[in-house]
Amino acid sequence: MNNLKLIIKREFIARVRNRTFVVMTFLSPLIFVGMISLITWLATLNNDEIREIGFFDETGSFIADFKSSDQINYINYSDLTLNGAKDSVVLKKLYGLLYIPKKQSNAELARSIQFYAEEAPNISILNDIEKVIAGKLTNQNFEEKGLDLDVIENSKAKVNIQIENFSGEKTSKMSNYVKMIFGGAAGYFLMMFIIIYGNMVMRSVIEEKANRIIEIIISSVKPLQLMMGKILGTSFAGILQFVIWMLLGAVLLTVATSIFGVEAQPVGMDASLAMQESNQEEIQLVLQDILKLPLATLVLSFLIYFIGGYFLYSSIYAAIGAAVDSETDSQQFMLPVILPLMLGIYVGFFSVIENPHGTVSTVFSMIPLTSPIVMLMRIPFGVNWWEVLISIILLIGSIIFITWLAGRIYRVGILMYGKKPTYKELFKWLKY
Repeated sequence: MNNLKLIIKREFIARVRNRTFVVMTFLSPLIFVGMISLITWLATLNNDEIREIGFFDETGSFIADFKSSDQINYINYSDLTLNGAKDSVVLKKLYGLLYIPKKQSNAELARSIQFYAEEAPNISILNDIEKVIAGKLTNQNFEEKGLDLDVIENSKAKVNIQIENFSGEKTSKMSNYVKMIFGGAAGYFLMMFIIIYGNMVMRSVIEEKANRIIEIIISSVKPLQLMMGKILGTSFAGILQFVIWMLLGAVLLTVATSIFGVEAQPVGMDASLAMQESNQEEIQLVLQDILKLPLATLVLSFLIYFIGGYFLYSSIYAAIGAAVDSETDSQQFMLPVILPLMLGIYVGFFSVIENPHGTVSTVFSMIPLTSPIVMLMRIPFGVNWWEVLISIILLIGSIIFITWLAGRIYRVGILMYGKKPTYKELFKWLKY
């Protein structure tokens, strides 16, 4: 036990004092927040860009319908010829030219409209243009059939479905998105932690093996103790780094939001009141949905699956590090390690979100290699306690079994040099 404590302490100090560890601990939150701020700033610049679009309307019916906005400025070239309009658009380097030909029927006109541009136009811009034209043609069709447009407009019904459970509690329409964000973030962070710090364990073993330090260490320490010491020491360093990242990230995001955040635009009192009336209830329901989430269960489960998933995969990473002589040689064994993690993420985002209690979601939340990710994504949607308990028991059992297997590979591979191992040889090492 004393040897294990010494190894844990040695690995922890070695990681924490490493220059790269120190630099990345304080630099990573800056890079992360900087990227978010840059993307937000670039998106703001992109939204502020005004696109100038020319239009050539042979029918003369749509001239008053294309009104300029904050993002699009329409220019009428209908008094020119089509070729003259094209030349003017190219010469002035406008975004594009909309051509509305004169046809005998609206049905034929709807199929004949063209948009000329050097590059493919933004899909949202095309959708806005199509909406304007479709609305105009629809009204014309109604008028041709003798229908009163005011009566039709006043007859339109707006439906707003209210969601409520059988106990009478109202729920927001954004409820599933809220659950998806919380569960998805927990699963994704867990996957990244396993990959980053699992690789640290593997590199530590490879470095000591390459420098032949391992031969001295193994003479006084049991291989299993050495492997567990590396896993625990690296995990403690990782948890410390993770906590620092969370604290720095929260501070930097607050500062970045206050500096680069978009200020609220002044609006009229009527518009402001209308916006408050339409959104206030929905915002309250979203906040209620967040408070109704099993946050305590989610935090506790995150810690359990965080530790369990890390131990499970770190044992595999340690065994791989002991089996190879360099990081390059380890690549042949990486696919079986990364594949379950990626599978867990894909199942989480494509199956859990769609049907959190379906067969696929339930099965993968029980399989130990994917359960740390998939179960964390399921918990915000509400999972029976016995399902979580079964998943944890299977995970603990797998940790014991995988650690035992990894230890057998570790004790043989740690002293093997100069030969690239195969899966067949690894299987033989289990029998030694």
